[in-house]
Amino acid sequence: MMFEQHEDYRPVTWLRGYPLYVTHVIVIGYVITMVIATLLGPLGIADLTAWLGFSSELVHRGQLWRVFTYGLVNPPSIWFVVDMFIIAWFGRELERFFGRKVFIRFYGTLYLLTPVVFTILGFFRPMGLVGETGGFALFIAFATLYPGAAMLFNILAKWLAIIAVSIYTLIFFYGRDFVGLTAMWITVGFAFCFVRYEQGRLELPKVRLPSLRKRPKLRVVPRPAARAEIEVDEEDATTSEVDALLDKIAKSGLASLSSAERAKLEKAREDLMKRESPRR
Repeated sequence: MMFEQHEDYRPVTWLRGYPLYVTHVIVIGYVITMVIATLLGPLGIADLTAWLGFSSELVHRGQLWRVFTYGLVNPPSIWFVVDMFIIAWFGRELERFFGRKVFIRFYGTLYLLTPVVFTILGFFRPMGLVGETGGFALFIAFATLYPGAAMLFNILAKWLAIIAVSIYTLIFFYGRDFVGLTAMWITVGFAFCFVRYEQGRLELPKVRLPSLRKRPKLRVVPRPAARAEIEVDEEDATTSEVDALLDKIAKSGLASLSSAERAKLEKAREDLMKRESPRR
């Protein structure tokens, strides 16, 4: 299957002639943290967790750096290696499709989303988090973007994603690990909605905020243009009446006019003389 490529899909830097993309930088960064954890050993990793791991209680006390540093504690394990392969494979395809800027925004939000939500939930129950990488959410985003892609044993990506989410939900629920269940569903839901939004298939609700500016007091202002239009209309009406009287004189003579019509004709003559007088 041929995947689309965005025009913003370009390397961050080059290493000995090989391009390094954002996905590669993320994986390299996590691998470095794993090497550091390995060198420190179990006791050192415990101290590292105590200083960098996320704790809602400590964040509430002002240790805000834990929201950003929780993912830097990664002891070596098989699951860590699997996560690195997932990030390298599916992250590369997402970066290829969305481009570098959108992918950075996606992964950066994904990285911070869980600790931010846990900070809020921590007011009701203490929350902890350490060493998350977000690889599973990247796979969900890929399956949302390419649901028809053939995966393991030719299973379509969308069905494999549904199966994986269902199995993880059962595992967390069976172990009563509601923290892990919440973290998984938060990241999975965000990955799905982000892809749908970038595809134009999901719109954010529009919220109209009240204006803080004072509204000016309204005043009734006369419109000169409107008055001019009224004067023009009255003038047109008078001209029409005068034309009608002149036509009557031409046909039947001056004696045919009534006293009222003569007065109207005389008034029209005086008005005409008044308008002409300034021009002389």
